[in-house]
Amino acid sequence: METSDQDLAKAAAGGDSTAFSVLLERHYDRIFRVARTVLGNHAEAEDLTQDICLALPQKITGFRGEAKFTTWLHKVVVNAARDRIRRTSRQSKASIGWGDWERNRMAGNQDTAKATDWLTDAMSGLSADLRETVALVLGEDMNHREAGEVLGLSEGTVSWRMSEVKKALSEMARAQEMLR
Repeated sequence: METSDQDLAKAAAGGDSTAFSVLLERHYDRIFRVARTVLGNHAEAEDLTQDICLALPQKITGFRGEAKFTTWLHKVVVNAARDRIRRTSRQSKASIGWGDWERNRMAGNQDTAKATDWLTDAMSGLSADLRETVALVLGEDMNHREAGEVLGLSEGTVSWRMSEVKKALSEMARAQEMLR
C-alpha cells in the first residue's frame, strides 16, 4: 500500500529524508509544470524548480496538514513564482518580458504546430494573474475551489478569471481572423 502524501509530508517535516525523497519524486514534474506555466519561460522554470526543491526541506516544516499536500505545494510554487516575477521586474524595468521572449523563441522554431504557436502567444498576452489561474485550472486540472485555495481567492473570483481568459482568447482569435 502506498503511503499518502499527507503522511509523507508529516514524516518529512519531522526530518525523514526518505519520505522527503519520495514526495519530491512524486511531485517534481508538477512543481516544474506549474512554474513553467506561471513564468512562461522554460529556463526560469527550471531554475525556480531547483530553488523550490532546495527550500522545500525548510518550508515543509510549516506544513500542518490542514489542506491536501498538493494544494499546499501549489501555493508554495505560485508564491515562489510571484516572488521571482516581482524580483525580475524590479531588477530590470527594460526587460523584454516573457511574451516577447516566447514569441522570439517560437519564430526560430517554424516546425512547431500553428495551434500551439497561437495559444502560447495568446497566453503571453494575458496578465500574470490570469496565467496563474490557467496554470492551475487547465494545467493542473484543479476545480475553481481548489485553485482558489492555492491562490488565496474565492471560487467566484477564479471563475471570473477563467471567464476573462475565455473572453481574451476569443477576442484575440477574432482579431487574428480579421487580419487574414
